[in-house]
Amino acid sequence: MKLIIAAIKPFKLEEVREALTSIGVRGMMVTEIKGFGSQSGHTEIYRGAEYAVNFVPKIKLEIVVTSDMADQVVETIVKTAKTDKIGDGKVFVLDVASATRVRTGETDADAI
Repeated sequence: MKLIIAAIKPFKLEEVREALTSIGVRGMMVTEIKGFGSQSGHTEIYRGAEYAVNFVPKIKLEIVVTSDMADQVVETIVKTAKTDKIGDGKVFVLDVASATRVRTGETDADAI
């Protein structure tokens, strides 16, 4: 099993969710986050004063899938979330040792 963590632009969330659902992803966790990478924030003016916005709003997706499905999920996220502009995000893939569904006690692939 693999844990896929993706940071994407907020306005791409629904489009990415629909694309993942269409390839058979059955669930995901979504968190609103702030971060910075190569775009490293920007400046804004509020009531005449300029201030730096050092963190940019993003959406973090966490998805656990079987190992054979991981590449397809990553490709779908990258293709769907891409805008060709700076700050499109990142995707990380990690190994998952085990998973358990709380309600039924099912484990590993049966739990996802």
